[in-house]
Amino acid sequence: MKLYTLCSILLGTLFCGAQAYGQDTPLVPKKKDTLKVNKLKESELLAEEQYVLDTIVDGKTYFRKSLKSDVLLKPTEVLIDDKIASEYDKKWIEELYSNSLFDTIYRDVTNLKYEVVDYPELTTDTLKARLERLNARTPFNVEYNPGLENVIKSFLKRRHQSLERLMGLSDFYFPMFERELDNYNIPLEMKYLAIVESALKPRAKSRVGATGLWQFMFATGKQYGLEVSSYVDERSDPIKSTESAAKYLARLYEIFDDWDLALAAYNSGPGNVNKAIRRSGGSRNYWNIRPNLPRETAGYVPAFLATMYIFEYAEEHGFVKHKPQFNYIETDTIRVKKTITLNQVSEYTGVNIETLQFLNPSYKLDVIPYIKGKNYTLRLPREDVGTFVNNEDEIYEFVQKELDSREKPLPQVVNIDTKTRYRVQSGDYLGKIARKFGVRVSQIKQWNGLRGNDLKIGQRLTIYPRNPSSVNTPQKATASSSAKTYKVKSGDSLWSISQKFTGVSVQNIKDWNDISGSKLKIGMTLKVSKG
Repeated sequence: MKLYTLCSILLGTLFCGAQAYGQDTPLVPKKKDTLKVNKLKESELLAEEQYVLDTIVDGKTYFRKSLKSDVLLKPTEVLIDDKIASEYDKKWIEELYSNSLFDTIYRDVTNLKYEVVDYPELTTDTLKARLERLNARTPFNVEYNPGLENVIKSFLKRRHQSLERLMGLSDFYFPMFERELDNYNIPLEMKYLAIVESALKPRAKSRVGATGLWQFMFATGKQYGLEVSSYVDERSDPIKSTESAAKYLARLYEIFDDWDLALAAYNSGPGNVNKAIRRSGGSRNYWNIRPNLPRETAGYVPAFLATMYIFEYAEEHGFVKHKPQFNYIETDTIRVKKTITLNQVSEYTGVNIETLQFLNPSYKLDVIPYIKGKNYTLRLPREDVGTFVNNEDEIYEFVQKELDSREKPLPQVVNIDTKTRYRVQSGDYLGKIARKFGVRVSQIKQWNGLRGNDLKIGQRLTIYPRNPSSVNTPQKATASSSAKTYKVKSGDSLWSISQKFTGVSVQNIKDWNDISGSKLKIGMTLKVSKG
């Protein structure tokens, strides 16, 4: 079917012209003085050429030849997501970024109790038999003892729902973990350590500053090759951090020649394990030295063994996995050739920004920098990789023009002393507030000691905004009207307009102008400030 025929069929509900371009699709610029765009009648069209609808005048339809930029923008012109499914996606992404699981596991491991738990669904004899089979096929010392039994039963009884969610996330992370662990001859069961360490949250941060899926401290991360800068924190990169964790674990095993002790040393450091061995009269059995380990480490290995047991026998205990949004094999990476923001990638590919943040967690400010000699990559859903690569030159050209025209620079690191108090309003939720201030849901929860996602109208939240200017502070009126209104020009989109004004988001423009969708018309006047 010819392109102009398709546009004709869609006419009436979706326009192929400039007015139909949404937030993620810039209006096609008219190249005055350099390129004359001829309007053609349908009878003048040639079969071997591609055309798009240009305009309708006095009931007559006119077309023009398709430009290269039309091909780039085509995927997002007429595709509209299902509203309900989109909301479900948002909730799932927020779940991925939620810190509640990490906080729960951290608290459970630190305060692990070995009291008897009534759980008749798992008898002691059955557990002993399963642990014996597990011990036979793993290099860990998975021997039965009453303390481990109580930990396993406690997890099964009190954490069934959270473990199911982790099993869903594991479908995405475990394949990449297993590949890196196998490269360094680390037991593949070590993948369960990331659950105990971070609840599979790539940006999880402990109270002492350990960060990422494998909870590296700053110095240890640097020691094992993980870069931490204003833009990048490779402790949050799933593959690079796993490789570093494998190197560290391999080194610890060389020292202790025992995987249980290597696990304990990974958590508390080799020095604390050696002290516990001395205080235990030279014993090298983890369960014998456990009373002399720091409290958190004392619960660390039992939590790991309990997690491994539950995942290995998930089917027997009736666990149902929650399927992740994608599997690891359904994604691929592209090495960036110029600095690009995740917002720009979203604009030119149509991939949801929350999805890009989930797939690229190591970029702290949602900016992928280009630095000579570095290999910074963009991970995308596999079906979108072709679109990006096929239009790579045009995308970078558009990105460069957009960066050159910015009235404010790329995001910079904000002094942690810059904070504001935000009052929760009707319709607010953590994800919405996080986007408003350019921060993470997990950060808001950490700053305010929130365990869940529930908010109350009128509740006050402490926020450390990425860009302090996003805070609505009283300002003196200026004589320049451009600070309050903006006239839409050729090539504009809601997102590109928001970038021209400090502290203004796409949602701000929508709210101030009562816009429900993303359509813009050339020449329309938009409010770009609250006043």
